[in-house]
Amino acid sequence: MFVLESTNSIRKKLLQHMQSNHIIHSQFSEISGINSGTLSRILQGNKPISMSQLVAITAGMGLPEDFFFDDYVEECFSSLISIRRIRPFIIRCAELNRLDCVEQIVNRLLDDLSYVSVLFDIAEELFSNNKRLAAGILYRSVREAEKYQHSERLALCHYRLFLIDLGEDLEENVRAATQFELYVNRLDEADQLEALKQLMHVFGMVHKWAKVDALAKEMHRIATIQYDLQRRSERSEEVQKRTERPLYYYILYAYLARSTASEECGDYKRALEFVSLYAGGESWVHERDEEAKRILGQFSEWAIANTFLYRLMSGEVGVMYEYADYIASHEDEIFIAVRHMVQAANLYGLNIDGILDRFSAYIPYQSDKTEFGEYKPTILKESYAQFLSDLAVYRFDASKGADTAIKLVLEGLNLSIIINSSKNIITCMTLFEQYRKCADIEAKEKFKKLSSEVHRLNAKKSVTLPGSL
Repeated sequence: MFVLESTNSIRKKLLQHMQSNHIIHSQFSEISGINSGTLSRILQGNKPISMSQLVAITAGMGLPEDFFFDDYVEECFSSLISIRRIRPFIIRCAELNRLDCVEQIVNRLLDDLSYVSVLFDIAEELFSNNKRLAAGILYRSVREAEKYQHSERLALCHYRLFLIDLGEDLEENVRAATQFELYVNRLDEADQLEALKQLMHVFGMVHKWAKVDALAKEMHRIATIQYDLQRRSERSEEVQKRTERPLYYYILYAYLARSTASEECGDYKRALEFVSLYAGGESWVHERDEEAKRILGQFSEWAIANTFLYRLMSGEVGVMYEYADYIASHEDEIFIAVRHMVQAANLYGLNIDGILDRFSAYIPYQSDKTEFGEYKPTILKESYAQFLSDLAVYRFDASKGADTAIKLVLEGLNLSIIINSSKNIITCMTLFEQYRKCADIEAKEKFKKLSSEVHRLNAKKSVTLPGSL
């Protein structure tokens, strides 16, 4: 792409275009839609070029829309700095993925720290419009400019960057969460609640259940205080709108998270105690609108399903088929339930071939959306990686197919590498070594290649590998 050198290169290129094509001012004015007098002042350098005029000039010349973007960076700083020109330019750069120009603009603007608040506002606009990479550039710059402050804006920058940085790599997610966690208590209480929920998701995916329990306890404390204040306030509706979800939702969700943490630690009695708390929301939730009915209904359904689950995992194997019949009518929950059933089968030596056949259409579970959007893609991938290793253990029984089990282990290892799940990587590698004698030459070769990928990951971080390869 041709790039002009001087600050007036847009004007020079336009003049060259008009001269070489024998176009007079009035003709280009008609082609571009720019007023003839305005066009003359622009060409003479007496008028800065606005973003809309840049778009019109570029289109009139038949060039790609971002052709002059590098030069327009200079245009933005060639006279008095005008946010009215810079804001739409940054937004359009974000839309066209010209992040290089966004960085140039931001770096030059922050020579004057009075523009920090403006850049933060633009970042918020980009974030709300899902232009997260561009927003990240602005948030990082604002964070650096205010790193010695103890402001809510600094905390919000850390929060937004935490969300932007979340991806499939579980270990990278943990690093982002650990960095952000230092700032979560500086957020407004309304933002804190959703932030704590996101932190719980990250730490839960790497099985840090004590951390999840502590975060859920803090969520319950904050949500309870705010809910009580909301009930006493004459402006309760205003308070409620500040949170992403109703305040009572976070109280119920805190109980749910603590129940899950207890379950994962094997304390099913404690898990059931929390189930009774989020199942009993109707006794204290004051709202009676349709949203409240929907939320309370969802938590009630989770309570029923989880009661079956915790009874099953406690050794009441007779509830297995009741559990299966219940979740059959709740499609969004089938895969997660089946994963737990496989764990119970391994724990108590049960045969669940019939259940696996019954729900085979939900394995792997393709949807990543429930009514409340709790099962995000990364959560499901981690659950599926864990499911594959659990199912492999189930299949390693000679009567259930060692060949199939080896394939499940390798599939689980491959997915665990993709999402960088240390726990699942170790589990799958241990299983393969334990049953290596059941693997054919092709499977061993695939394991060797996947092992190389694990070592590549290990070069980036410290991972304890099982045995020798």
